[in-house]
Amino acid sequence: MSDLTFAQAERRNFVVPAIIALVVLAIVGVVVAHFYVNSAPPLSADITLTKIAYMPEHIVFNSHSIVVGHVDPTEDDLYVVANVHVVDRLKVPLVLNDITVSLTASDGTQTTADAANKKDLPNLYVTFPALKPYVSDPILRGTRLQPGEQAEGMVLFTFPITQAEWNQRKSAAISFDFINQTPVNVLIPKA
Repeated sequence: MSDLTFAQAERRNFVVPAIIALVVLAIVGVVVAHFYVNSAPPLSADITLTKIAYMPEHIVFNSHSIVVGHVDPTEDDLYVVANVHVVDRLKVPLVLNDITVSLTASDGTQTTADAANKKDLPNLYVTFPALKPYVSDPILRGTRLQPGEQAEGMVLFTFPITQAEWNQRKSAAISFDFINQTPVNVLIPKA
């Protein structure tokens, strides 16, 4: 009969394998973070407002009426010229579909205006020659940017308000709407 022994096999120390496993997991985590989290592309273009100018116009429509007490009709307009810098940081081309600006007045009412079209600009420059010092080459609808490409130019808006109403606004934001991409809104800071 064999002798009964109560000897046990030597116990293994699991501290070293646990440390090695933690180091391997940390390395895998750093690699995943580097390639998947940090390299996530932006959702759309990078647009910055480089300069903004305002030109208020008070227009009197002279009717040459001789009626006593007649007052000629007037209109107040504010021309907003915004110079912007657009960079396509995506890996696909961007095509600019539309440019609008949304104005929230001090009383909460909202007004939306479209940017002036290329064909409207020459007529505006003739009608309002005081605009010429503020203008540059426009950013137009249909502008196409390849990945990494950039463009700079102006966007011109007209609002039927006075300069005082503009200064009292709650907010104003230019919206650049791209085909098949997320629109980008750029806030116009208060002066």
